[in-house]
Amino acid sequence: MGLCWFLLSFLFHSLYAHNDFFTSIGQMTDLLYTEKDLVTSLKEYIRQEENRLEQVKEWADKLDSLTNTATQDPEGFLGHPVNAFKLMKRLNSEWGDLESLVLKDTTNGFISNLTMQRQFFPTEEDQTGAAKALLRLQDTYQLSANTISNGDLPGVVHKSRMTVADCFELGKIAYSEADYYHTELWMAQALTQLDEGEESTIEKVTVMDYLNYAIYQQGELERALELTKRMLKLDPNHQRANGNLKYFEFQLEKQRKAEAEKKEQEDKKREKKVLDKREAQRKRSKDPLPERKKYEKLCRGEGVKLTPRRQSRLFCRYFDNNRNPRLLLAPVKQEDEWDRPRIVRYHDIISDSEITTVKELAKPRLKRATVHDPNTGKLTTAHYRVSKSAWLSAYEHSTIEKINQRIEDVTDLEMDTAEELQVANYGVGGQYEPHFDFGRKDEPDAFKELGTGNRIATWLFYMSDVSAGGATVFPDVGAAVWPKKGTAVFWYNLFASGEGDYSTRHAACPVLVGNKWGESVVNVTLMYYSLNNKQVWKWKCLANHICNKLFSLVLFSLSNLFLQYRTNGYMNEVKNSDGPVQCPRWNDIFLSSFISCLVSGCLFGQYWMCVCTRSE
Repeated sequence: MGLCWFLLSFLFHSLYAHNDFFTSIGQMTDLLYTEKDLVTSLKEYIRQEENRLEQVKEWADKLDSLTNTATQDPEGFLGHPVNAFKLMKRLNSEWGDLESLVLKDTTNGFISNLTMQRQFFPTEEDQTGAAKALLRLQDTYQLSANTISNGDLPGVVHKSRMTVADCFELGKIAYSEADYYHTELWMAQALTQLDEGEESTIEKVTVMDYLNYAIYQQGELERALELTKRMLKLDPNHQRANGNLKYFEFQLEKQRKAEAEKKEQEDKKREKKVLDKREAQRKRSKDPLPERKKYEKLCRGEGVKLTPRRQSRLFCRYFDNNRNPRLLLAPVKQEDEWDRPRIVRYHDIISDSEITTVKELAKPRLKRATVHDPNTGKLTTAHYRVSKSAWLSAYEHSTIEKINQRIEDVTDLEMDTAEELQVANYGVGGQYEPHFDFGRKDEPDAFKELGTGNRIATWLFYMSDVSAGGATVFPDVGAAVWPKKGTAVFWYNLFASGEGDYSTRHAACPVLVGNKWGESVVNVTLMYYSLNNKQVWKWKCLANHICNKLFSLVLFSLSNLFLQYRTNGYMNEVKNSDGPVQCPRWNDIFLSSFISCLVSGCLFGQYWMCVCTRSE
């Protein structure tokens, strides 16, 4: 039985071994159960050790009392033959048993369990990834090191405070990346907590050493000199601090002489330098994202460019997609989120039971999300996409088939050429920086590996509420859409001409607090080279719409002429007749009215079909 449990545990954990845990909160939950199992094993070891020590303690107490009595009158004590026998027995046998008890190894169970579990622990890459995620959250949401260290984050349920060692480790990781901006922030926080009296194995001088170097690298000689003097008060023999003291004093004196004539101007420059530390670090690290500031502002809910006039044009409605049979009795709730590009949200579009099924199907398959590399044409992982994803096909489960059918009913786009349902779960500070969902002209083979054409539109489910962060933002137009469980957002990536709509460049903001299942991401695709694709004809309905409209107008005019002819004939008959007047035949009026209504219905129905499939 034990062997079976070991094999099952091994097979279960092997799915997740060394698998970028930090990129998926969903899979990180398994680590909590791993740790809980280790704690249980550790407590069992402690219990066994306590039992063993209790037996040793009882033996020691008993012999302590006995030897105290015996040594007061040794000859009299041993004069009793039973006492003499028991002394021989104790020294020959019982002390040997005690030795075995003391030497008994109770660590086997715990050590073997720990050894087995250790191979499935997060790696150094996971720890570094989680640390970088904290730094990313700090920048994106403009949080101070003290706020994060105290755990004062919005929407937090399980508050957790960082120790000096935690802050020091975060600063060291930033230091290893030559990120002196964040090194300063976190070493300063560690020093503050030490100054406040927090006990730690990390020494103040060690923290100051890192802090001093980070400050110097950012060009603040005066602060570096002050900190060096403070270090020498704690440790006068600190070799590096003594060397730095002379160097900083020399450099500072040199700088002061150069500034003598332009003191006021240089003071302003120095002030600006202090204020722009993060910008300097961004340039130093060669950040490739030009719209970084705009993107981060939108993630914080700032800078949304929607005027009251444009807001007044956004509405909510019940939507049946031109009387789609499946939506007639249960139209969906549609809300306009943005006008240009048009982004709509559908409320209550996926149920809790469907969400649970999708998560259960996806979780065992979650793998690090990839992006298309324009240089190699291959799919690869990237630091700017921190999540895991899985792909689900309609034939695998009836729920996936129902979801696909629902998307088709609402969008009127065929799902035959759509990609599989992609389920994404974001990790610590999970994000996907600004990107396009469609392939640009300079990426002709963008979707060659997927075996699809370009992406017409994107349908994005939200399968969880997020306490803070996690918005979907469009930096070029200033739009921000916030996650809400059970809803979906939809937008077109391409114009009717097939050209890409560059205003749809979007991003998934870092998740500050919570677990974001970027529900299911569906990109409806179009194979332009397939002439038989229904999608092509649906999307090129504009020409058909114009022809049908003209044809409908002709039929409408003919029906009116027919009715007018019959009516005029009847009026002439009344005028020229001397006999009794006969009413016009009702079947003529009904036939003419029916033709008029039918033509009108075709006219408006065709128009709305084109509107819903974006013929503009």
